[in-house]
Amino acid sequence: MELYLDLRSQPCRSVFLFARAVGIPFEFKLVDLSKGQQYTEEFGDISAVRKVPVMKDGGFVLTESTSILKYLVQKHRALVKDHWFPEDLQQRARVNEYLSWQHLNLRAHGSKVFLLKALFPVVMGYEVAQEKMEAAVEDLNQSLRLLEEKFLQSRAFLIGEKISLADLVAIVEIMQPVGVGVDVFGGRPRLAAWRDRVKDAIGERLFDEGHEEIKSSSQLGEFALKFRKLFS
Repeated sequence: MELYLDLRSQPCRSVFLFARAVGIPFEFKLVDLSKGQQYTEEFGDISAVRKVPVMKDGGFVLTESTSILKYLVQKHRALVKDHWFPEDLQQRARVNEYLSWQHLNLRAHGSKVFLLKALFPVVMGYEVAQEKMEAAVEDLNQSLRLLEEKFLQSRAFLIGEKISLADLVAIVEIMQPVGVGVDVFGGRPRLAAWRDRVKDAIGERLFDEGHEEIKSSSQLGEFALKFRKLFS
């Protein structure tokens, strides 16, 4: 099985971390988004969508991170413990509920803050207007409040006492604005404790490996400069 990934991408990180955490063997195929490799003819032959992640399992090609995650769970049942995507109807529905909600909420708002802080100044040549940044951060804060109040509540993880795909998809999105200096966890002890439990469940070394690309400001600067070239 081949996974086409760029770990600067949140959905790619979720697929990478899950496969590595549960021991699913795969070949890592780097698609460097900063170099526009998703637009090459070679990658287009694999996926007309031209986005990552992409999974190629023999002759079967699958796009969209949540679809890939569910496919991996169902194909590798012997490796994947039930808590990741429970067989229980209502527990599984809770995971699916979060995966559906996050696209237009936590993912959208976290990505917007990341883009405005990391890439907008390089692409446009000036800082984003303060009121626009403040509005984007407030949207992110609203999503974080919902994450705590609706999904996490007083539980150890988003749907119960063990980690699930929902937690994995949530943490990679939250770490994106964290990577550009946004203090997401300050003043949120419940969310910070949840983050620590997710790191422990995945393995701290693996967690750090998955997020290494966004933790370095110099790497972000290089990414932004290459991103600008795509529009020049």
